[in-house]
Amino acid sequence: MRRTDDPPARETTDRPTVTRAVAVTAALSTLLGLAHHVDHVVRGNHVGWPVTGQVNPFTYSLAIYPFVAVGLYLTVTGRVGNRYWAGFFACSAAMLAYFHVSPWAIEPPGDVILPYADPTAGYLAFAVLLALIASVTLGSLFAAVAWSRETA
Repeated sequence: MRRTDDPPARETTDRPTVTRAVAVTAALSTLLGLAHHVDHVVRGNHVGWPVTGQVNPFTYSLAIYPFVAVGLYLTVTGRVGNRYWAGFFACSAAMLAYFHVSPWAIEPPGDVILPYADPTAGYLAFAVLLALIASVTLGSLFAAVAWSRETA
C-alpha cells in the first residue's frame, strides 16, 4: 500500500527511441554522405547549385541533410524512433544504389573514379561511396529489426 508521503511511482512512457546501432549508423552515414558531397566538388563533375548555377540531382541530394536534422530533432524530442529511421535509411539506400550502381545510374562508378589523375584517389572516392551505400543499407536493417522488436 502506497503512503501519501511516498514519492510517486516512475511512469513509463511510450516515447519512440532508437537503438545505439541505429544512432551510430546515422552518424556514420551522415559523415560518409558529407564526404561524398565534398568528393563531387573536388572532382568537379555532377555538381550543381549551390556550387554552380545549375540545378541538378546534386542539388536535390542536398535535401538529405534537412531530413537528417529533422529526424535527429524528432528523435531527441521522442516523436520518432526506429520506424522513421528504417524508412529514411531504406529510401536513402534505394536512391544511392539507383543513382550510382544500377544499370540506369546517372553517376556510374566511372564518373566517380575516372576524373582523378591518380587512380588511387578515384578508387578511394568510390570506396567512400560504397561505404555510404553499405552504411545506409545496414542502418535500414538495424532500424527495421529494432522496430519489429518494439511491435512484437
